Amino acid sequence: MSNVVVIGTGYVGLTTGACLAHLGHHVTCADIDSTKISRLSEGRIPIVESGLENLVREGLRTGRLHFVVNASQALLRSDFTFLCLPTPERHDGSADLSYLQTALETVRDDLRFESIVINKSTVPVGTVRFVERVLARPDVGVVSNPEFLREGSAVHDFLHPDRVVIGAVDQAVATRVASLYSTLTTRVITTDPESAELIKYASNAFLATKLSFVNQIAALAEAVSANVDDVIAGMGSDKRIGESFLRPGPGWGGSCFPKDTKSLISIGSTSGIDMSLIRSVVEANEERLEQVVDRIEHLSGSSLKGKKICLWGLTFKANTDDLRESPALKIATKLISRGAQLSAYDPTVHDTLSSFPLMFIFGSPLDAAEGASCVVVLTEWDEFKWIDPVLVAARVDSRTVLDARGILNRSEWQDNGFTVSGIVC
Repeated sequence: MSNVVVIGTGYVGLTTGACLAHLGHHVTCADIDSTKISRLSEGRIPIVESGLENLVREGLRTGRLHFVVNASQALLRSDFTFLCLPTPERHDGSADLSYLQTALETVRDDLRFESIVINKSTVPVGTVRFVERVLARPDVGVVSNPEFLREGSAVHDFLHPDRVVIGAVDQAVATRVASLYSTLTTRVITTDPESAELIKYASNAFLATKLSFVNQIAALAEAVSANVDDVIAGMGSDKRIGESFLRPGPGWGGSCFPKDTKSLISIGSTSGIDMSLIRSVVEANEERLEQVVDRIEHLSGSSLKGKKICLWGLTFKANTDDLRESPALKIATKLISRGAQLSAYDPTVHDTLSSFPLMFIFGSPLDAAEGASCVVVLTEWDEFKWIDPVLVAARVDSRTVLDARGILNRSEWQDNGFTVSGIVC
């Protein structure tokens, strides 16, 4: 087994390090946040991710996983160094590589002779060449190995991947990287660095396209009195289309899709390619958010001013505590701008958010629903499926529900006097 260093202990870095240790490699994870490293060394993880805490504790117990602030000593004996660093969106939609550059300048002199640097971050096409230039270490191989981890199921996705993509100029280097995943049963795609980098962006952009597409079909289905569930079942049964990512919702968000689609548009612009299709997908998602707010206003009466709206779910998806680019928060912003008073519940959000001082957070969905004109389900947490509508009816001012995720038992709620809108258009 190999010695591995992972630079960055965010969502991708921590999952990568813990899973590689689980596969038998000796892994050192490094981060500049000393408080975070101290907590990780005690087996306390800073994010909600199924199975990850158990893997971290397993790695610590077996001695295959370590957390450090300074990775210098570990780099001297490391076969592979993973770069798992943030690449935030600039104002023009392009990716900011400053964190990556700073890390490279920090580690380059400590890298072991003929070791391999692996870029796991989502980065623009051509970044492997950028890494090579910054390192200025001809003896060190540089590889693109993009991640395809879904928040909420990242551990499963790492250990049971649909594919492993490795982009390298040197086939021998690619083969060495592939050996890290030799115990996994999956397809390994080896290609050039530029293709590997584009595979990541293209994959996310296509998934975002499917989501925006099905949201527009859902709106059309309601307009023409069609059953959207049957439409989706008929579409998804076609093997060329498939059922995944064909579920209507309030819009897509998170740390990947918004950033990656805009970055892909930026890459296209720089390359002289009009990415009009992807641009329209982004625009359709923004329109979807407005449609949700319009529907809430319609269900609540002629105006939202002074109306109390209860939001169930704030994270961008269930089984994670990630609020980045959450559709729920974008919808909350729009509701507040129209004069609504907001109460909210999310199992991972326990305090009032600094950027939403006018949205009050409650410790239970029932408390949040007290006095509400409309209850809106914005995140597909399982616990919302099992809430007793009788108990909700005793709390709300108006028995009106907008189930933007389609997870409630509509007939049960309707039997208790609720007006339930399931498709947002």
